[in-house]
Amino acid sequence: MKNVAVIGAGTMGNGIAHTFAQSGFKVQLIDISEASLKKGMETITKNLDRMVAKEAITETQKQETLANITTFTDVTEGVEYASLVVEAATENIDLKLKIFKQLDKDCSDDTILATNTSSISITQIAAVTSRPEMVIGMHFMNPVPIMKLVEIIRGYNTSDEVTKTIMELSKKLGKIPTEVNDYPGFVANRILMPMLNEAIETLYNGVAGVEEIDTVMKLGMAHPMGPLQLADFIGLDICLSILNVMYDGFKNPKYAPCPLLVNMVRAGKLGIKSGEGFYDYSESKKAEKISKQFL
Repeated sequence: MKNVAVIGAGTMGNGIAHTFAQSGFKVQLIDISEASLKKGMETITKNLDRMVAKEAITETQKQETLANITTFTDVTEGVEYASLVVEAATENIDLKLKIFKQLDKDCSDDTILATNTSSISITQIAAVTSRPEMVIGMHFMNPVPIMKLVEIIRGYNTSDEVTKTIMELSKKLGKIPTEVNDYPGFVANRILMPMLNEAIETLYNGVAGVEEIDTVMKLGMAHPMGPLQLADFIGLDICLSILNVMYDGFKNPKYAPCPLLVNMVRAGKLGIKSGEGFYDYSESKKAEKISKQFL
């Protein structure tokens, strides 16, 4: 397996492309938006520059990694020679089903089709293809080049051979793959999202403020980041989407999204990606923080 296609040049997609390319794979990074591809490549370059500055890699390794990535705006062209396709598009079931229908037509019969979905059923995605045994979940963690875990999710029909291949491939990327079965939220988000939702409920009920809630979890539970700040970094829209998938899948009220989360997403306060969530990430706020350091 030498050629890997990655669909989606956003945060997860460019991180996945970076990781495969740095491990010596030829990567076809695909996005229908030329602007998104440009931004994705800029992000990869910046992240590689940081690694060079920290002496984690050499300048030569950085250039080799970038040379391993080719960008495409046409899916059919981008996946032509791929042995593996990793879909990392927006967490939207209709979009993912549309992509996998196209991949099933465009890819060779022996191409493995993987999705980076964080909650949507692998079995449901596989069902729109003629090769359900070749469809599997590869749920990378953000930031992909740094985080070691990859959740490997078997759909109902995913073959043992495909599972073994993806487990071994993940190890070649320097990751630690963990095999889980196909239930809403899998393991990571089935445990994480209710905790984040409960933190939002705690704020909604007036028990404590944003910084106080995060401080309790950081200092009392040794979490590297508070749950509200983590939700901002994940994206509040993504959190809401995952909770909705779990609520629909389990029909259990404990997965129902907090009304505060719903309203914040409706208001466009999505976290760091929009400049404001539970915290303010605007340029003016950044300037204020910097100026305070010198006062």
